[in-house]
Amino acid sequence: MADGEKPLVRFGLEDGVGVITIDNPPVNALGPGVRDGIVEALEKAEADAGVYAMVMIGAGRSFIAGADIRQFGKPRALPKRPINDVLDGGTKPVVAAIHGYALGGGLEIALACHYRIAVPDAKVGLPEVLIGILPGGGGTQRLPRLIGPKAAMEMIVSGRYVPAVEAKKLGIIDAMVEGRDVRKEAIAYARSVADRRPLPRVRDKADRLAEVEADPGMFDAMRKSIARKARNQKAPYHCIACIEAAVSQPFDEGLKLERELFAELENSDEAKALRYAFFAEREVAKVPWLPKDLPLPEVKTAAVVGAGTMGGGIAMSLADAGLPVKLLDASPEVLERGLARIRNNYAVSVSRGSLTQQEMDERMTRIEPVETYEAIADCDVVIEAVFEQMPVKKEVFAKLDAAMKPSALLFTNTSALDIDEIASVTKRPEAVAGTHFFVPANVMKTFEVVNGARTSPVTLGAAMKLGRDIGKISAYAGNCDGFAANRSRIPFNLEQGLMVEEGALPEQIDKVMVDFGYPAGPFTVNDMSGLDISYDTRKRRAAADPNYRGLPITDRLVEMGRLGQKTGKGWYRYEEGDRTPIVDPEVHRVIKDVAQERGFQQRTFTDDEILRRLLFSSVNEACKILEEGKALRASDVDVMWLNGFGFPRYRGGLMYWADQIGAREVYNQIAIWHQRYGARWRPSTFLQEVAERGGLLRELKGRSAT
Repeated sequence: MADGEKPLVRFGLEDGVGVITIDNPPVNALGPGVRDGIVEALEKAEADAGVYAMVMIGAGRSFIAGADIRQFGKPRALPKRPINDVLDGGTKPVVAAIHGYALGGGLEIALACHYRIAVPDAKVGLPEVLIGILPGGGGTQRLPRLIGPKAAMEMIVSGRYVPAVEAKKLGIIDAMVEGRDVRKEAIAYARSVADRRPLPRVRDKADRLAEVEADPGMFDAMRKSIARKARNQKAPYHCIACIEAAVSQPFDEGLKLERELFAELENSDEAKALRYAFFAEREVAKVPWLPKDLPLPEVKTAAVVGAGTMGGGIAMSLADAGLPVKLLDASPEVLERGLARIRNNYAVSVSRGSLTQQEMDERMTRIEPVETYEAIADCDVVIEAVFEQMPVKKEVFAKLDAAMKPSALLFTNTSALDIDEIASVTKRPEAVAGTHFFVPANVMKTFEVVNGARTSPVTLGAAMKLGRDIGKISAYAGNCDGFAANRSRIPFNLEQGLMVEEGALPEQIDKVMVDFGYPAGPFTVNDMSGLDISYDTRKRRAAADPNYRGLPITDRLVEMGRLGQKTGKGWYRYEEGDRTPIVDPEVHRVIKDVAQERGFQQRTFTDDEILRRLLFSSVNEACKILEEGKALRASDVDVMWLNGFGFPRYRGGLMYWADQIGAREVYNQIAIWHQRYGARWRPSTFLQEVAERGGLLRELKGRSAT
């Protein structure tokens, strides 16, 4: 440590209790120097006869929120001595005082301490699986000994954060701290346990491991339960193997396996892709030209116009974040149905145990139904969520402009329409921006913020912040048809339909994409959302562009009343009360009929051609979007695809995945298809440039951001 630098770990003494404070802002990550600092403090306290107990605590917002992820996959110096070895060999009790987060390596250190106390709003977890690795500091061995293998397996394989109250019930936390002074409470607790012997080391516990005798099939059951979600991934299965070793092998042997499997995973393709996704989701929040200290209006009240499925989901998102919401619809019947749908959605969460009845009641009270624009006039922000038709939206915005207070922010949830045209009917276009929620709005994380030509920096910044405040991932997009997310997806949807015209069957395409890692194939998703959703958009584009190709087979199904799951028939058919897609020969007949009518030549497709036709088309379009400056970074597109379209996270994202094939190979194939299929496959100039210089697509920056 250089002169004048603040130490990462401090040691102090208070009435015989040594206090070890980790101080590595912002979250006390276990970066270089932190582990050694903790070891030095432990050794100092152990050697001091005046110390009879210790407290380990984090400065600032958290205990220790895990390792420094930037260090994974890189050569790094090993600590002088592993912290857990020092704790296991110590003779004086150490109390972990947890506030904020104790995650990953932070929780592993706490598990190696002799006691753990926490404030009620703290959270603990071992989320390493979410970045493609496993807990590598003894977590897979200590946690099962503390709370039992089944509960430990659920925590580690899911990677979820566990609230302190639940952690206390599980046995992770020994005591809850009710006072505000965590340090003072921890010191008092340390004094109360100072004389207890033997020291309670988690590694020595074995009673909870006996649970497996009553349920010997728990490990195979867990493997089976994650098979669909975890396909093509190693980390979840390696986590199970380590926990199984905790039950069947001595502690040190289990640790050895944990270290071996951690080393195998750390530099795997899966882990690299997941680390990339982790950092991309943090980079996406940055809009280069917005000053960090830009004063933004405070949003304390919100309104949503439109009580349909999307409007209700948006209202839920706002209410979930603690904001009072006025839900406006001119139709009392629609308003009533919308509230019933919201209530039912919350009730399902209560029945699943992810929400308490009290939390549901509190959220419902935040949503107030209203029928007039005057009733929302004083709200700080209003989000329009009416039909995706320009005349309807312009009518709503004219009314909002007349009714809302001068300082109100006016946002539209359009997924494709021109923000500037919507703003043109107001006298305050600078206060208008797009806030594109994905379906279902209360679940999906992507929040696309669309910048109009006259949107002010304050409005843009406020929209980005609103998304973050309600738990979404805010991503910038410029104003164009479809913006960044949907525009990059349009070629995928087009090729999906065209390949059916050319002879591929919906069930083959769906299988290819599910095998790739999607939770559902694109035709199944179409049936879920409704085939009529994009029908109007295609008609609008066809009216505006005589060269627009359209999707005649899809349109034929819509015109036959096959709208998807809601009508029991779409690309597939569905039994009453069952959403399992069933291949329908009638769809095969429609495909052949339309192909004959239109003169489409049909052939067989390989799975690899299907995958590349779908995804290369969108890679090329994403490059064009960046060329035009309608997105800031290629990694932003990846974030949108990961959180908006179900792209498999362990593949990093659309552009990251393309880099694994190589920009040159992607470009060459697109150039061939350009010759074969025409203008829609024109290669992007950006793509060509990256291919020629041997660069990475995921590092592309939007033209206006370079």
